[in-house]
Amino acid sequence: MRQQQATGGATRPDHPWRHVLLTGASSGIGQALALACARPGAVLHLGGRDAARLEATAEACRAAGATALPQAVDVRDAAAMRGWVAAAGRLDLVIANAGISAGTGGATEPPEQARAIFETNLTGALNTALPALEAMAAQALGPGGLRGRVAVIASIAAFIAVPGAPAYCASKAAVQRWAEALDATERRRGIRLHAVCPGYIRTPMTAANRFPMPLLMEPEEAARRALAGIAAGRLRIAFPWPVYLAARLGGALPPGLRAALFAMAPAKGMLPGVG
Repeated sequence: MRQQQATGGATRPDHPWRHVLLTGASSGIGQALALACARPGAVLHLGGRDAARLEATAEACRAAGATALPQAVDVRDAAAMRGWVAAAGRLDLVIANAGISAGTGGATEPPEQARAIFETNLTGALNTALPALEAMAAQALGPGGLRGRVAVIASIAAFIAVPGAPAYCASKAAVQRWAEALDATERRRGIRLHAVCPGYIRTPMTAANRFPMPLLMEPEEAARRALAGIAAGRLRIAFPWPVYLAARLGGALPPGLRAALFAMAPAKGMLPGVG
């Protein structure tokens, strides 16, 4: 995919999407995705729960020439999400990015944490994608001869059941499988789905991890790879390749053996205030 030169000498992916809606845009890969999509003529609908941090992302996008419209919204609120998406107008690309990450801290995962992770990572993704699909189905054909694209941010963790992060792995596996399965029928309506499965990214969520994170990426690199894969029409966008391969091999191990191996590794910490 072509690269367009950005301010300061950095590169950003060139793409045809002018109207983009993105959740979890206030930090991490969500913020990096917003900035990578920001350019003159782009209209960015940016969602997040922290209004101050979200406005900072919006200001950076405006500095790049985009029209940035921040919306303080909780992806767990189905009615609020449906109203926000419906009011956005035309949408070329919707990215369901909002998510949370947590482990067990070496103990049993607390019920409150498991529910919080599923409600954000799975229900929140559906609350973003389902109204987007409904809106896109009524749109005229746009870039690439499509009515629109919906990408869900899953994880390489979708491919391996890690005992130290059961709800996280399961929630990411659910959105990855859902997007990949639905793409076949949505293509008939002129809509594409994409499952983005990155490895470790340097964000506040990974900062507290006490275990090795091979091939740790900066958010900007993860955003570049994600958007490049979407623009190329790839259904599954998993990176970096060595980590993806390791997850697929580990996921193929007998469950008992896999659990025993992970029991020897440091456990991922729990969500603050839970447990």
